[in-house]
Amino acid sequence: MFYRASLQAAAVLASLSLLAGCGLLSDSGSNVEQKIVVGTTSEPSTLDPAAAWDNSWELMRNVFQTLVSFPTGSTSPEPDAAEWCKFTDMTSTAYRCKLRKGLKFSNGDNLDAEAVKYSIDRISAIKVKGGPAGMLGSLDRVETKGDDMVVFHLNKPDATFPFILATPAMSLVAPSDYGEHKIRNDGKVTGSGPYRLDAYKPGNRAELVKNPDYKGFANRKNDAVTIRYFKESAPVVAALKKNEIDAIYRGLTAEEVVNLEDNTDKTSDLQIVETTGADIRFLVFNPEDPAAGNVAVRQAIAQLVDRDALVAKVYQGTAEPLYSTVPKGIAGHTTSFFDAYGDPDKDKAKQILTKAGITKPVAMTFWFTTDRYGSSTVPEFDELKRQLEASGLFRITLKSTPSWKEFQEGFTKGRYPVFGRGWFPDFPDPDNFIAPFVGKESITGMPYMKREITEQLLPQTRAESDRGAVGKQFEQAQQIMVDDVRLLPLWQGKLYVASGEDIGGGERALDPQTVMQMWELYRKASW
Repeated sequence: MFYRASLQAAAVLASLSLLAGCGLLSDSGSNVEQKIVVGTTSEPSTLDPAAAWDNSWELMRNVFQTLVSFPTGSTSPEPDAAEWCKFTDMTSTAYRCKLRKGLKFSNGDNLDAEAVKYSIDRISAIKVKGGPAGMLGSLDRVETKGDDMVVFHLNKPDATFPFILATPAMSLVAPSDYGEHKIRNDGKVTGSGPYRLDAYKPGNRAELVKNPDYKGFANRKNDAVTIRYFKESAPVVAALKKNEIDAIYRGLTAEEVVNLEDNTDKTSDLQIVETTGADIRFLVFNPEDPAAGNVAVRQAIAQLVDRDALVAKVYQGTAEPLYSTVPKGIAGHTTSFFDAYGDPDKDKAKQILTKAGITKPVAMTFWFTTDRYGSSTVPEFDELKRQLEASGLFRITLKSTPSWKEFQEGFTKGRYPVFGRGWFPDFPDPDNFIAPFVGKESITGMPYMKREITEQLLPQTRAESDRGAVGKQFEQAQQIMVDDVRLLPLWQGKLYVASGEDIGGGERALDPQTVMQMWELYRKASW
Protein backbone atom coordinates (compact mmCIF):
# COMPACT_ATOMS: atom_id res chain seq x y z
CA MET A 1 0.00 0.00 0.00
CA PHE A 2 1.00 3.42 0.20
CA TYR A 3 1.01 4.75 3.70
CA ARG A 4 -2.49 4.78 5.02
CA ALA A 5 -3.11 8.33 4.41
CA SER A 6 -4.66 10.00 7.34
CA LEU A 7 -3.98 7.84 10.33
CA GLN A 8 -3.05 10.51 12.73
CA ALA A 9 -2.35 8.90 16.06
CA ALA A 10 -1.86 11.84 18.36
CA ALA A 11 0.87 9.72 19.71
CA VAL A 12 3.01 7.40 18.00
CA LEU A 13 1.23 4.39 19.14
CA ALA A 14 -0.54 2.78 16.38
CA SER A 15 -3.58 1.34 18.04
CA LEU A 16 -5.17 1.48 21.41
CA SER A 17 -8.51 0.24 22.52
CA LEU A 18 -9.65 1.12 25.99
CA LEU A 19 -12.94 -0.38 26.89
CA ALA A 20 -14.91 0.49 29.94
CA GLY A 21 -18.40 1.30 30.91
CA CYS A 22 -21.61 0.61 29.03
CA GLY A 23 -22.58 -2.58 27.34
CA LEU A 24 -24.55 -4.53 24.88
CA LEU A 25 -26.68 -7.55 24.51
CA SER A 26 -24.40 -10.48 23.86
CA ASP A 27 -25.30 -13.43 21.67
CA SER A 28 -24.77 -15.63 24.70
CA GLY A 29 -28.11 -14.55 26.08
CA SER A 30 -27.30 -11.70 28.46
CA ASN A 31 -30.20 -9.36 29.13
CA VAL A 32 -27.89 -6.36 29.49
CA GLU A 33 -28.63 -3.48 27.11
CA GLN A 34 -26.45 -4.07 24.08
CA LYS A 35 -25.25 -0.61 23.10
CA ILE A 36 -21.79 0.89 23.34
CA VAL A 37 -20.14 4.26 22.74
CA VAL A 38 -16.59 4.31 21.35
CA GLY A 39 -14.28 7.34 21.21
CA THR A 40 -11.44 7.80 18.74
CA THR A 41 -9.21 10.42 17.11
CA SER A 42 -9.33 8.39 13.89
CA GLU A 43 -12.10 10.06 11.88
CA PRO A 44 -12.74 8.92 8.29
CA SER A 45 -11.74 11.23 5.46
CA THR A 46 -14.37 9.69 3.17
CA LEU A 47 -17.31 7.30 3.34
CA ASP A 48 -16.74 6.02 -0.19
CA PRO A 49 -14.46 2.95 -0.46
CA ALA A 50 -13.24 3.99 -3.92
CA ALA A 51 -11.48 6.96 -2.31
CA ALA A 52 -10.28 5.25 0.87
CA TRP A 53 -6.70 4.27 1.54
CA ASP A 54 -6.50 5.61 5.05
CA ASN A 55 -8.13 5.49 8.48
CA SER A 56 -11.54 5.55 6.79
CA TRP A 57 -11.13 1.77 6.79
CA GLU A 58 -12.03 1.78 10.50
CA LEU A 59 -15.65 2.69 9.82
CA MET A 60 -15.89 0.84 6.51
CA ARG A 61 -15.02 -2.54 7.97
CA ASN A 62 -18.16 -2.27 10.11
CA VAL A 63 -20.70 -1.05 7.54
CA PHE A 64 -19.54 -2.70 4.31
CA GLN A 65 -18.69 -6.24 3.28
CA THR A 66 -15.78 -7.54 1.27
CA LEU A 67 -15.73 -10.86 -0.56
CA VAL A 68 -13.17 -12.18 1.89
CA SER A 69 -12.00 -10.77 5.20
CA PHE A 70 -9.84 -11.48 8.25
CA PRO A 71 -11.83 -12.95 11.13
CA THR A 72 -10.21 -12.53 14.53
CA GLY A 73 -7.25 -14.84 14.87
CA SER A 74 -6.82 -15.36 11.13
CA THR A 75 -3.93 -14.06 9.04
CA SER A 76 -5.35 -15.55 5.85
CA PRO A 77 -8.41 -14.22 4.03
CA GLU A 78 -11.60 -16.15 4.70
CA PRO A 79 -15.07 -15.86 3.08
CA ASP A 80 -17.35 -12.99 4.05
CA ALA A 81 -19.78 -11.98 1.29
CA ALA A 82 -18.44 -14.97 -0.60
CA GLU A 83 -19.39 -18.55 0.14
CA TRP A 84 -15.94 -19.53 -1.08
CA CYS A 85 -13.05 -18.10 -3.08
CA LYS A 86 -10.05 -19.85 -4.61
CA PHE A 87 -7.44 -19.72 -7.34
CA THR A 88 -8.62 -21.95 -10.17
CA ASP A 89 -5.33 -22.29 -12.03
CA MET A 90 -1.80 -23.34 -11.13
CA THR A 91 -0.31 -19.93 -11.96
CA SER A 92 -2.37 -17.85 -9.51
CA THR A 93 -3.82 -15.71 -12.30
CA ALA A 94 -7.52 -16.58 -12.00
CA TYR A 95 -9.30 -16.07 -8.68
CA ARG A 96 -12.92 -17.23 -8.49
CA CYS A 97 -15.53 -16.37 -5.84
CA LYS A 98 -19.03 -17.72 -5.33
CA LEU A 99 -21.37 -15.40 -3.43
CA ARG A 100 -23.53 -16.35 -0.49
CA LYS A 101 -27.22 -16.69 -1.28
CA GLY A 102 -29.69 -13.93 -0.44
CA LEU A 103 -27.24 -11.05 0.04
CA LYS A 104 -28.84 -7.61 0.05
CA PHE A 105 -27.65 -4.02 0.37
CA SER A 106 -29.18 -1.78 3.00
CA ASN A 107 -31.38 -0.12 0.34
CA GLY A 108 -32.95 -3.48 -0.51
CA ASP A 109 -31.02 -4.08 -3.76
CA ASN A 110 -29.60 -7.53 -4.39
CA LEU A 111 -25.88 -7.98 -3.91
CA ASP A 112 -25.07 -10.12 -6.93
CA ALA A 113 -22.08 -10.80 -9.16
CA GLU A 114 -22.71 -7.69 -11.26
CA ALA A 115 -22.64 -5.54 -8.12
CA VAL A 116 -19.29 -7.05 -7.17
CA LYS A 117 -17.85 -6.38 -10.63
CA TYR A 118 -19.24 -2.83 -10.54
CA SER A 119 -17.71 -2.14 -7.13
CA ILE A 120 -14.20 -3.27 -8.12
CA ASP A 121 -14.24 -1.79 -11.64
CA ARG A 122 -15.44 1.52 -10.19
CA ILE A 123 -12.26 1.87 -8.11
CA SER A 124 -10.08 1.78 -11.22
CA ALA A 125 -12.50 3.91 -13.24
CA ILE A 126 -12.50 6.75 -10.70
CA LYS A 127 -8.79 6.35 -9.83
CA VAL A 128 -8.77 8.85 -6.97
CA LYS A 129 -5.33 10.37 -6.41
CA GLY A 130 -3.94 8.79 -3.27
CA GLY A 131 -6.78 6.26 -3.37
CA PRO A 132 -6.79 2.45 -3.54
CA ALA A 133 -6.69 2.01 -7.33
CA GLY A 134 -2.95 1.32 -7.11
CA MET A 135 -3.69 -1.84 -5.17
CA LEU A 136 -5.29 -3.36 -8.28
CA GLY A 137 -2.16 -3.29 -10.45
CA SER A 138 -2.27 -7.04 -11.06
CA LEU A 139 -5.98 -7.07 -12.04
CA ASP A 140 -6.67 -7.42 -15.76
CA ARG A 141 -10.48 -7.76 -15.78
CA VAL A 142 -13.46 -8.93 -13.74
CA GLU A 143 -15.84 -11.49 -15.25
CA THR A 144 -19.26 -12.59 -14.01
CA LYS A 145 -20.75 -16.03 -14.52
CA GLY A 146 -24.42 -15.95 -13.64
CA ASP A 147 -25.71 -14.11 -10.59
CA ASP A 148 -23.41 -15.63 -8.00
CA MET A 149 -19.99 -16.21 -9.60
CA VAL A 150 -17.17 -13.69 -10.09
CA VAL A 151 -13.80 -14.41 -11.70
CA PHE A 152 -10.85 -12.05 -11.32
CA HIS A 153 -8.39 -12.46 -14.20
CA LEU A 154 -4.91 -11.23 -13.29
CA ASN A 155 -2.26 -9.98 -15.69
CA LYS A 156 0.47 -11.77 -13.72
CA PRO A 157 0.64 -14.32 -10.90
CA ASP A 158 -0.30 -12.65 -7.63
CA ALA A 159 -0.97 -14.82 -4.59
CA THR A 160 -1.50 -11.63 -2.55
CA PHE A 161 -4.64 -10.74 -4.51
CA PRO A 162 -6.98 -12.36 -1.94
CA PHE A 163 -5.34 -10.19 0.73
CA ILE A 164 -6.08 -7.10 -1.37
CA LEU A 165 -9.72 -8.14 -1.77
CA ALA A 166 -9.91 -8.42 2.02
CA THR A 167 -9.07 -4.75 2.56
CA PRO A 168 -11.96 -2.36 3.30
CA ALA A 169 -10.95 -0.44 0.14
CA MET A 170 -12.52 -3.32 -1.81
CA SER A 171 -15.87 -2.95 -0.02
CA LEU A 172 -18.96 -3.82 -2.04
CA VAL A 173 -21.33 -0.95 -2.84
CA ALA A 174 -24.83 -0.74 -4.34
CA PRO A 175 -24.55 0.36 -8.00
CA SER A 176 -27.80 2.33 -7.78
CA ASP A 177 -26.36 4.62 -5.09
CA TYR A 178 -22.75 4.97 -6.24
CA GLY A 179 -21.86 6.68 -9.51
CA GLU A 180 -19.52 4.83 -11.82
CA HIS A 181 -17.21 7.82 -12.27
CA LYS A 182 -17.97 9.95 -9.22
CA ILE A 183 -17.25 9.70 -5.50
CA ARG A 184 -20.32 9.68 -3.28
CA ASN A 185 -20.25 12.58 -0.82
CA ASP A 186 -23.75 12.88 0.65
CA GLY A 187 -22.66 11.51 4.05
CA LYS A 188 -24.54 8.25 3.59
CA VAL A 189 -23.59 4.62 3.10
CA THR A 190 -25.32 1.77 1.24
CA GLY A 191 -23.57 -1.42 2.23
CA SER A 192 -24.24 -4.95 3.42
CA GLY A 193 -21.98 -5.10 6.48
CA PRO A 194 -22.67 -6.06 10.09
CA TYR A 195 -24.07 -2.57 10.78
CA ARG A 196 -26.02 0.06 8.93
CA LEU A 197 -24.91 3.68 9.17
CA ASP A 198 -27.96 5.26 10.75
CA ALA A 199 -26.49 8.77 10.97
CA TYR A 200 -23.18 10.51 10.38
CA LYS A 201 -22.09 13.94 11.58
CA PRO A 202 -18.57 14.86 10.38
CA GLY A 203 -16.30 15.81 13.24
CA ASN A 204 -18.84 14.52 15.73
CA ARG A 205 -20.16 10.99 15.49
CA ALA A 206 -21.31 7.97 13.51
CA GLU A 207 -24.36 6.00 14.63
CA LEU A 208 -24.28 2.30 13.77
CA VAL A 209 -27.22 -0.06 14.18
CA LYS A 210 -27.33 -3.80 13.66
CA ASN A 211 -28.06 -4.76 10.06
CA PRO A 212 -30.91 -7.33 10.13
CA ASP A 213 -30.11 -8.51 6.60
CA TYR A 214 -26.41 -9.14 7.18
CA LYS A 215 -25.01 -12.51 6.09
CA GLY A 216 -21.31 -12.93 6.77
CA PHE A 217 -18.69 -14.17 9.22
CA ALA A 218 -19.14 -11.54 11.95
CA ASN A 219 -20.72 -12.83 15.16
CA ARG A 220 -22.24 -9.60 16.46
CA LYS A 221 -22.32 -9.30 20.22
CA ASN A 222 -24.11 -5.96 20.35
CA ASP A 223 -27.03 -4.16 18.74
CA ALA A 224 -25.67 -0.67 18.19
CA VAL A 225 -22.45 1.34 18.40
CA THR A 226 -21.95 5.08 18.54
CA ILE A 227 -18.49 6.23 17.41
CA ARG A 228 -17.55 9.68 18.72
CA TYR A 229 -14.75 11.57 16.98
CA PHE A 230 -12.26 13.73 18.89
CA LYS A 231 -9.48 15.99 17.62
CA GLU A 232 -7.09 15.19 20.47
CA SER A 233 -6.55 12.33 22.87
CA ALA A 234 -6.92 14.18 26.19
CA PRO A 235 -10.67 14.86 25.75
CA VAL A 236 -11.19 11.20 24.84
CA VAL A 237 -9.56 10.06 28.06
CA ALA A 238 -11.59 12.61 30.03
CA ALA A 239 -14.80 11.34 28.41
CA LEU A 240 -13.86 7.77 29.31
CA LYS A 241 -13.27 8.68 32.95
CA LYS A 242 -16.63 10.46 33.11
CA ASN A 243 -18.37 7.41 31.62
CA GLU A 244 -19.48 9.52 28.66
CA ILE A 245 -17.96 6.90 26.37
CA ASP A 246 -17.35 3.21 26.91
CA ALA A 247 -14.32 2.55 24.73
CA ILE A 248 -11.38 4.25 23.08
CA TYR A 249 -9.28 3.15 20.15
CA ARG A 250 -6.47 4.95 18.31
CA GLY A 251 -4.82 8.22 19.22
CA LEU A 252 -3.59 7.92 22.81
CA THR A 253 -0.12 9.06 23.78
CA ALA A 254 2.48 6.82 25.35
CA GLU A 255 2.05 8.69 28.64
CA GLU A 256 -1.68 8.05 28.59
CA VAL A 257 -1.12 4.37 27.92
CA VAL A 258 1.32 4.04 30.81
CA ASN A 259 -0.98 6.06 33.06
CA LEU A 260 -3.92 3.81 32.32
CA GLU A 261 -1.82 0.66 32.69
CA ASP A 262 -0.46 1.76 36.05
CA ASN A 263 -3.75 3.32 37.15
CA THR A 264 -1.71 6.15 38.66
CA ASP A 265 -4.62 8.58 38.61
CA LYS A 266 -6.96 6.10 40.35
CA THR A 267 -9.26 5.51 37.40
CA SER A 268 -11.73 2.63 37.51
CA ASP A 269 -10.41 -0.91 37.32
CA LEU A 270 -9.08 -1.80 33.91
CA GLN A 271 -7.98 -5.06 32.38
CA ILE A 272 -5.34 -4.44 29.74
CA VAL A 273 -4.19 -6.76 26.99
CA GLU A 274 -1.03 -6.02 25.01
CA THR A 275 -0.29 -7.51 21.60
CA THR A 276 2.28 -6.88 18.88
CA GLY A 277 1.26 -4.30 16.30
CA ALA A 278 2.17 -4.21 12.62
CA ASP A 279 2.71 -0.48 12.11
CA ILE A 280 6.35 0.52 11.69
CA ARG A 281 8.54 3.64 11.71
CA PHE A 282 11.78 4.08 9.79
CA LEU A 283 14.27 6.59 8.41
CA VAL A 284 14.56 7.13 4.66
CA PHE A 285 17.84 8.21 3.05
CA ASN A 286 17.88 10.26 -0.14
CA PRO A 287 20.42 8.66 -2.53
CA GLU A 288 20.85 11.98 -4.37
CA ASP A 289 22.09 13.80 -1.26
CA PRO A 290 25.92 14.06 -0.99
CA ALA A 291 26.01 12.64 2.54
CA ALA A 292 22.91 10.40 2.66
CA GLY A 293 23.81 9.04 -0.77
CA ASN A 294 27.04 7.59 0.62
CA VAL A 295 26.42 4.01 1.73
CA ALA A 296 29.19 4.29 4.35
CA VAL A 297 27.36 7.19 6.00
CA ARG A 298 24.15 5.18 6.07
CA GLN A 299 25.93 2.14 7.48
CA ALA A 300 27.54 4.24 10.19
CA ILE A 301 24.15 5.58 11.24
CA ALA A 302 22.79 2.03 11.29
CA GLN A 303 25.71 1.08 13.53
CA LEU A 304 24.96 3.91 15.99
CA VAL A 305 21.19 4.02 16.43
CA ASP A 306 20.13 2.60 19.79
CA ARG A 307 16.57 1.40 19.31
CA ASP A 308 16.25 0.14 22.88
CA ALA A 309 17.05 3.58 24.27
CA LEU A 310 14.70 5.23 21.78
CA VAL A 311 11.79 3.00 22.74
CA ALA A 312 12.48 3.30 26.47
CA LYS A 313 12.92 7.08 26.58
CA VAL A 314 10.32 8.23 24.07
CA TYR A 315 7.72 5.48 24.03
CA GLN A 316 8.13 4.14 27.54
CA GLY A 317 7.94 0.57 26.31
CA THR A 318 4.74 1.08 24.31
CA ALA A 319 6.66 0.22 21.13
CA GLU A 320 9.46 -2.25 20.47
CA PRO A 321 12.73 -2.17 18.51
CA LEU A 322 12.49 -3.13 14.85
CA TYR A 323 15.39 -4.65 12.91
CA SER A 324 13.68 -5.30 9.58
CA THR A 325 10.94 -3.71 7.51
CA VAL A 326 8.93 -6.91 8.07
CA PRO A 327 7.76 -6.57 11.68
CA LYS A 328 7.49 -9.15 14.39
CA GLY A 329 4.23 -11.07 14.11
CA ILE A 330 4.34 -11.20 10.29
CA ALA A 331 5.56 -14.35 8.52
CA GLY A 332 9.05 -13.84 7.14
CA HIS A 333 10.15 -11.48 9.93
CA THR A 334 13.89 -11.40 10.55
CA THR A 335 16.30 -9.39 12.70
CA SER A 336 18.58 -8.72 9.74
CA PHE A 337 19.78 -5.27 10.85
CA PHE A 338 20.73 -6.58 14.28
CA ASP A 339 22.41 -9.58 12.69
CA ALA A 340 24.45 -7.23 10.51
CA TYR A 341 25.30 -4.52 13.05
CA GLY A 342 24.73 -5.92 16.52
CA ASP A 343 24.55 -3.51 19.43
CA PRO A 344 25.31 0.20 18.91
CA ASP A 345 29.07 0.72 18.65
CA LYS A 346 30.72 4.07 17.89
CA ASP A 347 34.12 2.49 17.27
CA LYS A 348 32.70 0.28 14.52
CA ALA A 349 30.86 3.26 13.08
CA LYS A 350 34.08 5.27 13.04
CA GLN A 351 35.87 2.42 11.25
CA ILE A 352 33.16 2.37 8.57
CA LEU A 353 33.54 6.10 7.93
CA THR A 354 37.34 6.06 8.09
CA LYS A 355 37.51 3.23 5.57
CA ALA A 356 35.39 5.39 3.24
CA GLY A 357 37.81 8.31 3.68
CA ILE A 358 35.51 10.31 5.99
CA THR A 359 37.45 11.72 8.93
CA LYS A 360 35.39 14.75 9.95
CA PRO A 361 31.92 14.84 11.56
CA VAL A 362 29.23 14.43 8.91
CA ALA A 363 26.72 17.26 8.77
CA MET A 364 23.17 16.11 7.92
CA THR A 365 19.61 17.40 8.14
CA PHE A 366 16.79 15.15 9.34
CA TRP A 367 13.17 16.04 8.51
CA PHE A 368 9.92 14.92 10.11
CA THR A 369 6.26 15.87 10.51
CA THR A 370 4.02 15.68 13.56
CA ASP A 371 0.84 15.90 11.48
CA ARG A 372 0.83 12.25 10.53
CA TYR A 373 2.83 10.59 13.27
CA GLY A 374 1.92 12.45 16.44
CA SER A 375 3.58 14.74 18.97
CA SER A 376 6.01 12.05 20.16
CA THR A 377 7.84 12.43 16.85
CA VAL A 378 9.60 15.51 18.24
CA PRO A 379 11.27 13.74 21.19
CA GLU A 380 11.97 10.77 18.91
CA PHE A 381 14.09 12.87 16.57
CA ASP A 382 15.66 14.71 19.49
CA GLU A 383 16.81 11.33 20.77
CA LEU A 384 18.15 10.27 17.36
CA LYS A 385 20.09 13.54 17.14
CA ARG A 386 21.47 13.01 20.67
CA GLN A 387 22.62 9.48 19.90
CA LEU A 388 24.36 10.34 16.64
CA GLU A 389 26.07 13.47 17.95
CA ALA A 390 27.21 11.69 21.14
CA SER A 391 29.44 9.58 18.94
CA GLY A 392 31.28 12.66 17.72
CA LEU A 393 30.82 11.41 14.15
CA PHE A 394 27.76 13.44 13.15
CA ARG A 395 26.28 16.94 13.38
CA ILE A 396 22.52 16.70 12.95
CA THR A 397 20.13 19.56 12.18
CA LEU A 398 16.44 18.83 12.76
CA LYS A 399 13.71 20.40 10.65
CA SER A 400 10.00 19.75 10.55
CA THR A 401 6.74 20.81 9.01
CA PRO A 402 3.34 20.55 10.75
CA SER A 403 1.62 19.86 7.42
CA TRP A 404 1.54 16.32 6.03
CA LYS A 405 0.72 17.67 2.58
CA GLU A 406 3.77 19.93 2.63
CA PHE A 407 5.93 17.15 4.07
CA GLN A 408 4.79 14.70 1.39
CA GLU A 409 5.49 17.24 -1.35
CA GLY A 410 8.96 17.76 0.10
CA PHE A 411 10.08 14.14 0.16
CA THR A 412 8.49 13.26 -3.20
CA LYS A 413 10.49 16.09 -4.78
CA GLY A 414 13.72 14.94 -3.15
CA ARG A 415 14.15 17.97 -0.88
CA TYR A 416 15.00 16.05 2.29
CA PRO A 417 18.37 14.31 2.83
CA VAL A 418 16.92 12.09 5.58
CA PHE A 419 13.34 11.92 6.81
CA GLY A 420 11.04 9.86 9.00
CA ARG A 421 8.19 7.78 7.62
CA GLY A 422 5.59 5.41 8.97
CA TRP A 423 3.75 2.48 7.46
CA PHE A 424 0.47 0.85 8.40
CA PRO A 425 -0.13 -2.42 6.53
CA ASP A 426 -2.87 -3.05 4.01
CA PHE A 427 -2.75 -6.74 4.86
CA PRO A 428 -0.73 -9.10 7.10
CA ASP A 429 1.68 -10.54 4.55
CA PRO A 430 5.44 -9.87 4.20
CA ASP A 431 4.88 -8.70 0.62
CA ASN A 432 3.19 -5.60 2.03
CA PHE A 433 6.36 -4.70 3.95
CA ILE A 434 8.76 -5.11 1.01
CA ALA A 435 6.99 -4.27 -2.24
CA PRO A 436 5.79 -0.75 -1.25
CA PHE A 437 9.37 0.40 -0.62
CA VAL A 438 11.05 -0.77 -3.82
CA GLY A 439 10.63 -0.01 -7.50
CA LYS A 440 9.80 3.13 -9.41
CA GLU A 441 6.69 3.89 -7.34
CA SER A 442 8.25 3.49 -3.89
CA ILE A 443 6.13 5.07 -1.16
CA THR A 444 9.29 6.85 -0.01
CA GLY A 445 8.77 9.19 -2.96
CA MET A 446 12.11 8.18 -4.47
CA PRO A 447 12.64 5.27 -6.87
CA TYR A 448 14.48 2.37 -5.30
CA MET A 449 15.42 0.25 -8.29
CA LYS A 450 16.48 -3.17 -7.11
CA ARG A 451 15.81 -5.64 -9.91
CA GLU A 452 16.69 -8.70 -7.84
CA ILE A 453 13.74 -7.85 -5.58
CA THR A 454 11.25 -6.48 -8.09
CA GLU A 455 11.95 -8.83 -11.00
CA GLN A 456 12.96 -12.04 -9.24
CA LEU A 457 12.09 -12.39 -5.56
CA LEU A 458 8.67 -10.71 -5.45
CA PRO A 459 7.38 -12.42 -8.64
CA GLN A 460 8.54 -15.76 -7.21
CA THR A 461 6.63 -15.21 -3.97
CA ARG A 462 3.49 -14.02 -5.75
CA ALA A 463 3.38 -17.18 -7.81
CA GLU A 464 3.19 -19.24 -4.62
CA SER A 465 -0.25 -19.46 -2.99
CA ASP A 466 1.26 -21.18 0.07
CA ARG A 467 2.50 -18.07 1.87
CA GLY A 468 4.44 -20.18 4.33
CA ALA A 469 6.65 -21.47 1.53
CA VAL A 470 8.19 -18.13 0.52
CA GLY A 471 10.19 -17.27 3.63
CA LYS A 472 13.55 -17.72 1.93
CA GLN A 473 12.78 -15.14 -0.77
CA PHE A 474 11.64 -12.57 1.78
CA GLU A 475 14.73 -13.17 3.87
CA GLN A 476 16.86 -12.49 0.79
CA ALA A 477 14.94 -9.30 0.06
CA GLN A 478 15.43 -8.07 3.62
CA GLN A 479 19.16 -8.79 3.42
CA ILE A 480 19.43 -6.72 0.24
CA MET A 481 17.75 -3.84 2.06
CA VAL A 482 20.22 -4.22 4.93
CA ASP A 483 23.17 -4.04 2.54
CA ASP A 484 21.80 -0.88 0.89
CA VAL A 485 20.49 0.83 4.05
CA ARG A 486 18.18 2.98 1.97
CA LEU A 487 15.68 2.55 4.81
CA LEU A 488 16.55 2.11 8.48
CA PRO A 489 13.81 0.44 10.56
CA LEU A 490 13.42 1.95 14.02
CA TRP A 491 10.43 0.52 15.88
CA GLN A 492 7.05 -1.12 15.61
CA GLY A 493 3.99 -0.22 17.62
CA LYS A 494 2.11 -2.33 20.10
CA LEU A 495 -1.63 -2.78 20.35
CA TYR A 496 -3.45 -2.32 23.61
CA VAL A 497 -6.91 -3.31 24.67
CA ALA A 498 -7.90 -2.19 28.14
CA SER A 499 -11.36 -2.78 29.51
CA GLY A 500 -13.44 -2.50 32.58
CA GLU A 501 -14.29 -5.82 34.15
CA ASP A 502 -17.85 -5.56 32.83
CA ILE A 503 -16.71 -5.29 29.19
CA GLY A 504 -15.92 -8.32 27.09
CA GLY A 505 -14.52 -8.85 23.61
CA GLY A 506 -11.65 -6.38 23.79
CA GLU A 507 -9.07 -9.08 23.12
CA ARG A 508 -10.87 -9.94 19.86
CA ALA A 509 -11.77 -6.46 18.65
CA LEU A 510 -8.72 -5.71 16.49
CA ASP A 511 -8.29 -7.67 13.26
CA PRO A 512 -4.91 -8.44 11.62
CA GLN A 513 -5.13 -5.10 9.77
CA THR A 514 -5.50 -3.40 13.19
CA VAL A 515 -9.01 -2.34 12.17
CA MET A 516 -11.59 -2.20 14.96
CA GLN A 517 -14.29 -4.86 14.73
CA MET A 518 -17.01 -3.18 16.74
CA TRP A 519 -19.19 -6.29 16.79
CA GLU A 520 -16.85 -8.06 19.20
CA LEU A 521 -17.59 -5.69 22.10
CA TYR A 522 -20.26 -6.48 24.68
CA ARG A 523 -21.17 -5.90 28.31
CA LYS A 524 -21.01 -8.89 30.56
CA ALA A 525 -24.01 -9.72 32.68
CA SER A 526 -23.54 -8.91 36.36
CA TRP A 527 -24.80 -11.49 38.78
